[in-house]
Amino acid sequence: MSRQPTLFEKIIAREIPADIVFEDDLCLCFRDISPQAPVHLLLIPKKPITRIALATSEDRDLLGHLMLKVGEIASQEGYAEDGFRVIVNNGPHGGEAVPHLHMHLLAGRQLQWPPG
Repeated sequence: MSRQPTLFEKIIAREIPADIVFEDDLCLCFRDISPQAPVHLLLIPKKPITRIALATSEDRDLLGHLMLKVGEIASQEGYAEDGFRVIVNNGPHGGEAVPHLHMHLLAGRQLQWPPG
């Protein structure tokens, strides 16, 4: 039985439109359609990794790339100085809604702790 592409794979393939703010050969960043802060971006790897707990040592360079890019994107968007939050949800109890590794970049207001 073949697996259906995730929503994010369809965005990568341009089958579903997205407000893209950054793209390179390894990742894609776009605005969340249901923002939880004034700025809510999603950074996804183009390689389909279901979740962070299923990443392997083979994914080390890609994961490092994502961490560097999320900071660069926050700077590019003008939020690095005031601050931002990066969130990676893992599994249903972690709040994962799409089974494709993604980083939430939240900014544009004072974020509370604990996050909930």
